[in-house]
Amino acid sequence: LSSNSRLTDMFSTTSLHFRAFITIVMKFVIFSFILMVFNSQLVYGQFSAPKYSNEFLSIGVGARGIALSSTQVASVNDVTSGYWNPAGLVQIQDKYQGSLMHSEYFAGIAKYDYVGFATKVDSVSAASVTAIRFGVDDIPDTRFLFDANGAIDYGAVQFFSAADYGFLLSYARRNVLLEGLNVGGSAKIIYRSVGKFATAWGFGFDLGAQYTLGEWELGAAIKDVTGTFNAWFINSDLLEDVFAQTGNEIPYNSVEVTLPRLLIGGTRSFEIIDSVASIRALAELDVTFDGKRNALLKSNFASINPHLGLEADYKRIVFLRFGLGGIQQIKDFDGSKNWMMQPNFGIGVIIKGIQIDYALTDVFDSSDALFSNIFSLTFAINK
Repeated sequence: LSSNSRLTDMFSTTSLHFRAFITIVMKFVIFSFILMVFNSQLVYGQFSAPKYSNEFLSIGVGARGIALSSTQVASVNDVTSGYWNPAGLVQIQDKYQGSLMHSEYFAGIAKYDYVGFATKVDSVSAASVTAIRFGVDDIPDTRFLFDANGAIDYGAVQFFSAADYGFLLSYARRNVLLEGLNVGGSAKIIYRSVGKFATAWGFGFDLGAQYTLGEWELGAAIKDVTGTFNAWFINSDLLEDVFAQTGNEIPYNSVEVTLPRLLIGGTRSFEIIDSVASIRALAELDVTFDGKRNALLKSNFASINPHLGLEADYKRIVFLRFGLGGIQQIKDFDGSKNWMMQPNFGIGVIIKGIQIDYALTDVFDSSDALFSNIFSLTFAINK
């Protein structure tokens, strides 16, 4: 009878926690939906809301997350949480954590860099700072290649950079409204430049939550929850003559808005050998609201792109990772359609507070994306 009573109490407590969690999640989703609908009406009525706006912030940071095809919203628990899901910051075990990453795309033409720093504020909260740059450097400006006599003057060729910068300030707190429910938010500033021809400033917010339900870890995040507004300032004087000669429309100052993106995911770990080896399965849905995208599930209202990840470890020292995402249907020149996807692979090692991760994207050349080798370093600092 005593055993049955304890079992009944356990199920009763779990049920109460589950119902409370569902209630909070529903309120979170309804609130976010109202914000997104209101913001969409404002955006489409007054501003430009193109697809893939600020898309450099969707590439990902940390070789671990990229190797797992971005399935991080429920499982991230280190300094990279400031990017993936700020709620994960409260799971940091160290006083301070830092992280660095460098990767290159299109045969080294485009470079992507990330640096992050996180710290515990107190026993129930943490904060982080994140900086991201994605840019193409040394672009030749050939407007003055020909002199007044029509002769080529290579000395007149100048060079400029086209770069996007993102700066995030994140804060998280544990056990908010419910035991085991962690929440967090990020304020972000966007700066984009195209040499001296154009610049843009933007500002937006991200919200995130994580919850542990038994052996499951659940997570949700809304990127650009109120829309991220980017105000473009165009130096038309530098472009007017060239654009007029080539018959192009001269651009003017405008406001571009990045619409919200919803991430929902879950993960569970399985012990293969107690305290020796384990495996973790991860899944995530990436929901966008900027029109129909080439995703697995798509409509004019929303598009849904699923991601899957698998991570095996030995004594939490050596890690082997695999991820699958980017599922798309591609139309060939002959009119036929083929399904394509992007599988990723990665390895990692943790030695005395230093974590080194490597990721290779599109390992089987199953998509139109090019191979990318990505390295990242995460380090801890304690007293």
